[in-house]
Amino acid sequence: MIQYIQIQWTSESLQEAREIAKALVEKRWVACANVLPHVESFYLWEGKLEEGKEVKVFLKTSEANFGKVRDYILAHASYDVPEIAQLPITAANPEYVSWLLGCLKPR
Repeated sequence: MIQYIQIQWTSESLQEAREIAKALVEKRWVACANVLPHVESFYLWEGKLEEGKEVKVFLKTSEANFGKVRDYILAHASYDVPEIAQLPITAANPEYVSWLLGCLKPR
């Protein structure tokens, strides 16, 4: 059974998020990318509390594509240690799942 997932990724800039998200959709590695341009983040980096404005991206794909998507983001994103987290989709609208599958098939 194919497992559908959502990948959560945090980008440094809106331009970077858009470019990578569009490339992943064009490659048909993800069916959809949602870009939330204004996320306020607080985190520890090298022992210091940091804060900044980031971009949150949600990508819908199959579990089988996670490695390709992760590697593409790692190769093209500016953060040294970007968040790239896989979240399972445990239930979904059947029509949505059918659409998602169709988007992931190579032409």
